[in-house]
Amino acid sequence: MKIYNLLALILLFSGTVLGQKVHHELSMPAPETHYFHVETTLTDFKEEKLVIVMPVWSPGSYLVREFPKNVNLVRAKDENGNDLSVQKVSKNKWEINKGNSKKVTVNYEVYSFELTVRTSFLDKTHGYLNGTTIFTFPEGHTDLGGTLTIIPHSSFKTITAPLEKSKEGFSNDNNAETFVFENFEQLADTPIEIGNQELFSFQAAGIKHNVAMYGPGNYDIEKLKVDMAKVVESTTAVFGQNPNKEYWFIIHNTDSRGGGLEHMNSTTLNVNRWTYGPENYNKFLSLVAHEYFHVWNVKRLRPANLVEYDYSNENYTDLLWVMEGFTSYYDELILRRAGFYTEQEYMDVFKSTINYVEGTPGNNIQPVAHSSYDAWIKSYRPNENSRNTNISYYSKGGLLAHAIEAMIIKKTKGKKSLDEFMQVLYSKFYEEDNTGMTPAQFKTTLEDFLGDNLDEFFKKYVYGTETIPYATYFKDLGLKIEQIRETRTSLGITMSNNEGKLIVNGVQSNSAAERAGISPNDEIIAFNGFRVGVSDLQDFLGKLAVDDEFNLIIARGDQLMSIDAKMGTIESPRYEFTYEVNKLGTYWLREKK
Repeated sequence: MKIYNLLALILLFSGTVLGQKVHHELSMPAPETHYFHVETTLTDFKEEKLVIVMPVWSPGSYLVREFPKNVNLVRAKDENGNDLSVQKVSKNKWEINKGNSKKVTVNYEVYSFELTVRTSFLDKTHGYLNGTTIFTFPEGHTDLGGTLTIIPHSSFKTITAPLEKSKEGFSNDNNAETFVFENFEQLADTPIEIGNQELFSFQAAGIKHNVAMYGPGNYDIEKLKVDMAKVVESTTAVFGQNPNKEYWFIIHNTDSRGGGLEHMNSTTLNVNRWTYGPENYNKFLSLVAHEYFHVWNVKRLRPANLVEYDYSNENYTDLLWVMEGFTSYYDELILRRAGFYTEQEYMDVFKSTINYVEGTPGNNIQPVAHSSYDAWIKSYRPNENSRNTNISYYSKGGLLAHAIEAMIIKKTKGKKSLDEFMQVLYSKFYEEDNTGMTPAQFKTTLEDFLGDNLDEFFKKYVYGTETIPYATYFKDLGLKIEQIRETRTSLGITMSNNEGKLIVNGVQSNSAAERAGISPNDEIIAFNGFRVGVSDLQDFLGKLAVDDEFNLIIARGDQLMSIDAKMGTIESPRYEFTYEVNKLGTYWLREKK
């Protein structure tokens, strides 16, 4: 019996601890240089030429960010300390001529000085990284597990990593910790905070939730424990179960907002350090709800094209309007259910989203499915013309989620909501076989759930740019939505003060500014012969009527130009709400007790 148990133990841990084939060691001997040092040991690979690969993007952030650009010279040695030939064969791949060597040790450094939720950062106050930005994998072996040893700088006392700790030690440094990863996806999906962060935890949905706080701020830990737990409970209630055994929040309190990035059992949030005051607190909780909802929607329920990642190239999908848009819908609805919003406050958020989307010129140009597909080249690379041509799959997708929610509630007479449909998707495309869903499968599953043909809905509002008939969808829920066409006097430009210069940031399509020939990046110097700043020009323009003529002196580069213009108008829709409480509306806006 003892021999059998020992053999079972050996078989269980082979490929994870005993006879390990991949081991990474991360160190940071001089944080002030902003370099992480990586030593990767690869054992018992059969290939004579071994290619190691570094990702070029992070799942959840759909832009090729070229992480290998931060990597210095890659060197390799065999088990006897002999140098091995290393040849870079593409922008993110290195070929090691190992011959018959049984063990290869690879060393490189990664410059890390960009503190966002998707990159890596190191200085004398802390270190932070995402696995995609630092680690490599042997080509063809993403399914291979391994171990990671982190050796913190002597001034750093705490490591926060959402990985299982190894019982085996791989370093003589007493502060080092070793973790186990099941495959490269898990390592790539791991954010790690190293420093002297403040730690606390809370229980919610039967799960321990750990929070690592970097940076000072006006947060109240005891209040966060209670309120974050409410968000977790309300989010878990949507799906009826929680797949995690433990969860980690890494929160960076900085001087600017930065958003969040979801991971399988963790998230990183970058927020303004003063965001915890009354005026912004619900925005923080909404971010918590958004990233936590991704536990189900994105990290497990995925588009079919994202079930297995290609870390070297773009991974296209039409479904980000569902993955991010539905999540954006729920991040506000969850706050209503958890008691942080009144009905009126929730309605104000909903109305604001409609007015933003319908007031964006790009909403009439780009279908939301195309916005999803082109995220790699448009959404994460906005320019001065983006507002005229693009729409956010977050906001527009959230409005489509609103419409589908209303259809379900009306069809079932308040017995079902979007929650039940999300449960069907989660069960069918993740729990049953984890194949992910195609756009066609999403549509047919929704049609089966509703018992209706949705060809026109998808043609007009998902793959087309027709205006969603909000009033029709929400009438039976007690919400009267009225569209008002507004025509206002406007030149059609956005401006900013850039080091004392009045710069045109954007020009709206079909505006008076466009007709006059004003371009983005022009510097406006004078109005009708008088030098102006931002407030001066706004005052002058505000006094003009439609078709009033005026002159601007601008600088385009080093060239001064005189532009004659006429004041014009801009027409945009505005939506107003009137809510009368009824049974279906009460069900929609129900507060979790």
